[in-house]
Amino acid sequence: MNARTVTVHGRAQARRAANSPVVDTAARWGFAARGVIYLLVGVLALHIAFGGTGRQADRGGALAELAEQPFGAVLLWALGLGLVGMALWRLSEAVFGASGPDGHKTGKRLLSAGRCLFYGFVAYSVLAFAAGDRGSGGGSSDQQSRDLTARALEAPGGQWIVGLAGVGAAVAGIWVAVRAALRKYRKHLKQSGMPHRARRFVDVTGVGGGVARGALFAAIGVFVVRAAISYEPDRAKGFDDTLRSFADTPAGPWLLVLVAAGLVLFGVFSFAMARWRRV
Repeated sequence: MNARTVTVHGRAQARRAANSPVVDTAARWGFAARGVIYLLVGVLALHIAFGGTGRQADRGGALAELAEQPFGAVLLWALGLGLVGMALWRLSEAVFGASGPDGHKTGKRLLSAGRCLFYGFVAYSVLAFAAGDRGSGGGSSDQQSRDLTARALEAPGGQWIVGLAGVGAAVAGIWVAVRAALRKYRKHLKQSGMPHRARRFVDVTGVGGGVARGALFAAIGVFVVRAAISYEPDRAKGFDDTLRSFADTPAGPWLLVLVAAGLVLFGVFSFAMARWRRV
């Protein structure tokens, strides 16, 4: 057996591992964990829209809310491990390629690598929160955004760095919203086995949830750009402050209600993806 044969055999074994039921389960658990977070953030945002002033509508508020439920500690660990599963699945996509005809393209792999890093960070923060570090996953996203912006502005070329980051976030938000509106998620679904009602359900939650999620990210990017232009890090906003800012528009609190309801829909859409997505 020569070196080339060993290499090909090793790659084949690694690919089989990436396509194993373990990775499939990890990905679906990850989608469910993502759904829980967005569902809770959306519910907290709805509470704010209707006059509540309690928890912040961000990941920290969602984790704090979950911690107070029966078996809260168990739920937090399950959530964190689910996000670890999501990160590992994205890592397998980056290394071996994603499902679909264009899943092996370099751009797709780089996107999966970025998602792996993102979900790895979120998983770490959730697990740290579950382990008792309440300042990790439970910190205010608004304060984190301001602190990060302040540090970036102090760096050489800081205004450009922050400005480009804000533009990137805004463009990414628009991209997310447009792809959701065009139902691009359909190509990842196991449509042959989906009942008609399930397809309609996925479309309602996928479009409504994706557009709301994209609008939120785009608005966050706009605030970061404003912070860069004015050289005022306090103008940067996280999830909570950005959501509250929707209530200050001419549409009033009803725009916040729409966006919050959309985040709830995206949480439900994530649950549907856990069931019907091709992994």
